[in-house]
Amino acid sequence: MKIKIQSAVFNILILAGSVLSAHAQDANIILKKMDNVLYAPEDMTGTHKIILIDKNGKQETREATIQQKGTDKRIMRFTSPASQAGIAVLALPNDVMYLYLPAFGKERRISASVKNQSFAGTDFSYDDMEPIPYSDKYTPRFIKTEGNVFVLELIPKGRSDYSKIIVHVNKTNYYPELMEYCDKGNTKIKVATYTFKRVGDYWSTTEIEMTDLKKNHKTKMQMTNVKYDTGLTDDDFTVRKLKQ
Repeated sequence: MKIKIQSAVFNILILAGSVLSAHAQDANIILKKMDNVLYAPEDMTGTHKIILIDKNGKQETREATIQQKGTDKRIMRFTSPASQAGIAVLALPNDVMYLYLPAFGKERRISASVKNQSFAGTDFSYDDMEPIPYSDKYTPRFIKTEGNVFVLELIPKGRSDYSKIIVHVNKTNYYPELMEYCDKGNTKIKVATYTFKRVGDYWSTTEIEMTDLKKNHKTKMQMTNVKYDTGLTDDDFTVRKLKQ
């Protein structure tokens, strides 16, 4: 009887290990499919309308152009209001980012230690704005299936001010619907909700609403005039282009 019980326990442990292994594999597959949706085009150009909303409901609107190539090159340039026009950020491979301030007429490199800071007064950080696949930056863990989404926990592989991100991935089309950001104390500090629509061959982000729960402040980033696969080259993503 004792041998049978031990055998049964052993089989249960093997089964539990197999289930955990399958979930880990599923989590990696789900996250990579999400990346494939977010980074499917060869390149992208568009316009951002950025709406800042404070705790009293007061709104401030900015506009910017954005260009992206592949999974590691992005340039964003503010066009209005006049006080922001010309400010630009360039993201390049190997965790390189530059900020250009026209008032000073020169660029400066953004160090990794300050990437947790607010991006141009929004509720997004510089780290949030990096065009890097999530599967490169985070190790996923499957949590559960809930309605029409997979729920994953993302743990940073490298330096980050987040202890984890909880992401809800659409089960049918694999785009993110919701992200919850937690600080080092595992307290939820920010929430991002995503809206997508089909544009040609791709699922395109039409709006990201980022809410800072501590400040009771939110930023809506609305994408319009989107064009894909227009033939952008590496020469469109240089410090020289940033300053033009």
